[in-house]
Amino acid sequence: MANHLIHRDPLNPLAHFDPFSDMEELMRDFFTPALRLREGGAPRIRVDISETEQAYLVQADIPGVSKGDIKVSIDGNRVSIAAELKNERELRDGGGKVVRSEREYGQQYRSFVLPHEVEEAGAQARYENGVLLLDLPKKAGTGGRQLAIQ
Repeated sequence: MANHLIHRDPLNPLAHFDPFSDMEELMRDFFTPALRLREGGAPRIRVDISETEQAYLVQADIPGVSKGDIKVSIDGNRVSIAAELKNERELRDGGGKVVRSEREYGQQYRSFVLPHEVEEAGAQARYENGVLLLDLPKKAGTGGRQLAIQ
């Protein structure tokens, strides 16, 4: 009796019906958009924000997007990041005939409020290896004041 190792995806219970073909991959590809919707829509832009005395440093993960499709806006202490995803894949057989063509389009959006206003004129943005890097200097004199509770 031969031992066969079959990979099973717990999120895809229908894949076990045909373990001898590409059914598992087909089902995973078919259900991925539905799973993404169940989890709250398009992939979320993940951010790390650190602070120095002079500025906020933001690292936002936006893989698979070209830098021309990323928009950053600053309004006082609110920072908004929008990205448009355009992903196209084609699989061809050996003769050049298209076997499968997949396209994925969508938008990602993330907005957050910082404790201090941002000096918009000094703000800088870079996009490297799928990570958006923002250097957001704090506007002078906009520090909040903490109230003593009586």
